[in-house]
Amino acid sequence: MRIDVIGRHFEVTDAIRTYAENKTAKLTKYYSGVQLITINITKVNPNHVSEYDAELVIDIQKGNDFVSHAKAADAYAAIDLVVEKGERQLRDFKEKLQG
Repeated sequence: MRIDVIGRHFEVTDAIRTYAENKTAKLTKYYSGVQLITINITKVNPNHVSEYDAELVIDIQKGNDFVSHAKAADAYAAIDLVVEKGERQLRDFKEKLQG
């Protein structure tokens, strides 16, 4: 499984990249068919008060991609929120397959 962390309008530090990779690596416990995870983190207005928009794209085998979005005042909080949404999507998908 590959995990890509992409920053727009700001530089993704090693700490943010490691944090995002650790959080998203846990998504495979909800569905083992995950092939690629991409997190796009955008600093909404780089000149004023910082707000971050995170987008999570989960590419799975034999299915459509799951996409979730979240906004927060800090990049770490945005990652947390978007990963929670991705977890919920994967759990619902797995339950649908089993039931």
